Amino acid sequence: MSDPARDLVLRRLAAQARRFPDLDLADLDTAALPPRDAAFAHAIYDAVIRRWLTLAHLLNRRLTQPLSTADPRAAAALLAGAAQLLLLDKVPPHAAINHAVEWTKRRAGRGAAGMVNAVLRRIADLRAPGDPLPRWADEPDQLLLSDGRALRLTEPAFPDAPSERLAAVTGTPAPLLRAWASRMTPDQVRTAALHTLITPPVILNTTHAQSPLDTSLLAPHDHPGHHVFTGSHAQLLSLLASRSDLWVQDPASSLAVAGVADLRPRLILDLCAGQGTKTRQLAAVFPNAEILATDVDPARYRTLESVFAGHSRVCVRPPAEVAERARAAGGAHLILLDVPCSNTGVLARRPEARYRFGRDTLDSLRAVQRQIIADAIPLLVPAPSRGVILYSTCSLEDAENTDQAAWARTWHGFTLQRERRHLPQAVPGDPPGAYTDGSYSVLLA
Repeated sequence: MSDPARDLVLRRLAAQARRFPDLDLADLDTAALPPRDAAFAHAIYDAVIRRWLTLAHLLNRRLTQPLSTADPRAAAALLAGAAQLLLLDKVPPHAAINHAVEWTKRRAGRGAAGMVNAVLRRIADLRAPGDPLPRWADEPDQLLLSDGRALRLTEPAFPDAPSERLAAVTGTPAPLLRAWASRMTPDQVRTAALHTLITPPVILNTTHAQSPLDTSLLAPHDHPGHHVFTGSHAQLLSLLASRSDLWVQDPASSLAVAGVADLRPRLILDLCAGQGTKTRQLAAVFPNAEILATDVDPARYRTLESVFAGHSRVCVRPPAEVAERARAAGGAHLILLDVPCSNTGVLARRPEARYRFGRDTLDSLRAVQRQIIADAIPLLVPAPSRGVILYSTCSLEDAENTDQAAWARTWHGFTLQRERRHLPQAVPGDPPGAYTDGSYSVLLA
């Protein structure tokens, strides 16, 4: 029964089940596995993380107690087994079930193993014979797949009520759907929820390309200045290493900086620079500006240092030194605040973020965001020139977007300019070129 790929996944999922809904964000470490086993491990693990609540819904129909109360080791075996049985092609049912049962027996005992065996056999029976349907028809006896197809089920396993069915099929928590429904149309809510199931394409910002593009590796995107990368991971790394005028960036992410391209700042601060994506864009959009970039997270800061080592106009320094340099220069003309947020606009890329959504999380993030805005104000060029703040998030929540802009206007005297909300685009089955994340931005002047 030795199966290093499945063993690795179940150990990690057991740890995640203990933490749920506050999942560990670290990637699954498959470095010790051969490439084929590593790919299989990622397929199982990624399917569970993306479809956790949907799998839990189906498992709970066959459990006497909710999955959330089960031994984390048994929960891991159930989730991984159900993911293989329902979401992965070409996995023999007996292989998925047998491994889950034996793994549980060794780690949680015979009683738990017997339960896992019984439940997974019933999950296997839920899958109707034959190939998946070409398109999901939003019926209670269909399981939507990430590519837009639908798995036929032997019984109506999802709720009859459309809103409840949408929550269960997409694994979107009901509180999040209700929050969206309070300010979006029904069609927008549906698209946002379905969008979370897509495996996101790799999209390059090609707006500032200085030489012809290799069309054998790139496909057009619906948004001008962006292309979908179609090659291998190794080819992507090679392309990015050879060209500094291209970088990975979703069109929704690029809207904020592109929307202020007519400004003429001489000194720019990027105070929440993260991995440096918008920093690259700032350098391309404002070729005559000096850019000071930083991040409070040590890992992201180290990445920034690596990405911009030797750059002629982007200087990466610790937050305190960036503030000191800005004051010595008389203030910044433009400050980009791409603040930490709930990530509800990028749930296709950050599927675990949906499980953390709640009022307490939003309140905590709002306090952080307001403090970041307040701390940036003294670093602006003072009157009469007056610098501006470009505030942006990858959230769909008013609490982090329009409410924060209104707070900045009320309490700090800003005027709001160029406010833009972009909802996620594309649902499972749509072409990669139609895909975009969600985002928000506003210029605080």
